Amino acid sequence: MVSVINTVDTSHEDMIHDAQMDYYGTRLATCSSDRSVKIFDVRNGGQILIADLRGHEGPVWQVAWAHPMYGNVLASCSYDRKVIIWKEENGTWEKTHEHTGHDSSVNSVCWAPHDYGLILACGSSDGAISLLTYTGLGQWEVKKINNAHTIGCNAVSWAPAVVPGSLIDQPSGQKPNYIKKFASGGCDNLIKLWKEEEDGQWKEEQKLEAHSDWVRDVAWAPSIGLPTSTIASCSQDGRVFIWTCDDASGNAWSPKLLHKFNDVVWHVSWSITANILAVSGGDNKVTLWKESVDGQWVCISDVNKGQGSVSTSVTEGQQNEQ
Repeated sequence: MVSVINTVDTSHEDMIHDAQMDYYGTRLATCSSDRSVKIFDVRNGGQILIADLRGHEGPVWQVAWAHPMYGNVLASCSYDRKVIIWKEENGTWEKTHEHTGHDSSVNSVCWAPHDYGLILACGSSDGAISLLTYTGLGQWEVKKINNAHTIGCNAVSWAPAVVPGSLIDQPSGQKPNYIKKFASGGCDNLIKLWKEEEDGQWKEEQKLEAHSDWVRDVAWAPSIGLPTSTIASCSQDGRVFIWTCDDASGNAWSPKLLHKFNDVVWHVSWSITANILAVSGGDNKVTLWKESVDGQWVCISDVNKGQGSVSTSVTEGQQNEQ
């Protein structure tokens, strides 16, 4: 049984596009077409507004929390072509960096696994993906993948910093050989997988084709080191696919249709244990899905999101297994 445990009145003056819990599940960040980013303390079912961050000049599409080992850091991206990184210092939230390297709307931001340092991937309607790496002393290094997706990039999601199969087959005492990878989804109906080469350049490793319209979101599932890698994708075409790869080389991905909805699907988001997928779409609903023993994906909930137009899901980073 799934139930709504808390409703937050954000007082945003326009549509909310994203809502993200922090690592500990005690704070909620939201962003809206009203150009603001808000942070709430939601401990014990409360909702105290901590910060109302103004700096964007257009609708704010997405927010992303960095790992707390880097302090309280939040990234936001907007139609105004900017990415802003906010940081809390002595109880006050301030803008710590502004990235203005895109020529069009920035639609998605995603922090890399904390093992790699403070790295932010940003996907834009200009077709490029930029990677911002914190190098210390307030400086950020920028790498850009131009023409990552023709017409535009809608979503970016990092692979976990876990070598597939390492849970079973980890050489003792050896430091794992991490290879940075992330997935992106675009207006070319494609999902692309990117990998960092030894010289630090990013290379397209794989194209995943199944959607017949814009890919709206991609989500690489968390992993504890089992051999299978998993990615969820959703699209303007109303379909959600679960992609799996069982070989160590990471080349053979196969799609399985989770469900065909009657409307656009905006977002997909995994629970921290990667066994529940939250899906939200234009039908104003969030549904939760779980893989059954026989490999079929079944809906374990159907949460109506109230009245009015809501374009995205609120999925807790620390969502517990039901």
